[in-house]
Amino acid sequence: MMTATQFHNDIENASTIAISGHVRPDGDCTGSTLSLLNYIQDNWSNKTVHVFLEYISDNLKFLPKSEQIHRETNNTCYDLFICCDCGSKDRLGEFSNLSDNAKKNLCIDHHISNDGFGDAFLLVPQASSTCEILYTIMEKDKISKNTATCLYLGILHDTGVFKHSNTTKLTMEIAGKLLEKGVNNSKIIDDSFYAKSFLQNKLLGHCLLNSQFFVEQKVIFSSITKEILTKFGGTAGDLDGIIDQLRITKGVEVAIFLYEMEENKWKVSMRSNEVVNVSEIAKLYGGGGHIKAAGCTMEGTTTMILDTLLEQIQAQQR
Repeated sequence: MMTATQFHNDIENASTIAISGHVRPDGDCTGSTLSLLNYIQDNWSNKTVHVFLEYISDNLKFLPKSEQIHRETNNTCYDLFICCDCGSKDRLGEFSNLSDNAKKNLCIDHHISNDGFGDAFLLVPQASSTCEILYTIMEKDKISKNTATCLYLGILHDTGVFKHSNTTKLTMEIAGKLLEKGVNNSKIIDDSFYAKSFLQNKLLGHCLLNSQFFVEQKVIFSSITKEILTKFGGTAGDLDGIIDQLRITKGVEVAIFLYEMEENKWKVSMRSNEVVNVSEIAKLYGGGGHIKAAGCTMEGTTTMILDTLLEQIQAQQR
């Protein structure tokens, strides 16, 4: 397992650094990659540092230096490639070639489904987020307000504003230290969680109106087709938060949300409240994540996919 000293030595010895995370980046993925960008640029001005991510949702674009994110890969051979919040190499998507070409690879992650990859890796499944891990290995006096803002957002998003069971005493202590760096707590929460566009509210309303109960109302399910999403004028980024709204439905143990990526190919998001380990289910279909928040990609009709998932959920409850 990589140490903080090794982490800093690798940065020190690299002239060119690429940073990336998983496809369809969420708050922790975006926060961890941008916190590293800010941290390195703040303290090593002589380094060339690039962040590569797919489209990030509008509610994350206030993060410092988000405008520097590269959306397309290149064939550069970087001295160092740092993979954040990514459970497997294939989850890098089109940016996996950056890992292949780099002289050295580091992986920093907290997904329980991660078996460890890269020349050196730091995997801490009990951590609330990759941002929490990064804070523990960064030199505290070198963390700027910008870096702290990115770290704080990542922790907020993967803990559901400190509501999820992955929130520990250490998580709260780190959050407090980040606040001492000048992080604007209320602005981050409002801008990244509660502020929704009119379009996002309409899509949420559509998905809630078309949701259904299964397994004695312990499972709630909803989906949206690519055609309907296009008719609304939305993108996948406008669907953020729908699965979490489904999860908090009274009496629900598992929430399932599907959106169509292409014909009969669906992105599956799952959340659980108490008993079900959705990460185990996601791993069966090439995905992964956390015990209570996971996802994968599946092919078929919504009925076929739902029946398959319900069978796995019920198997865990026997």
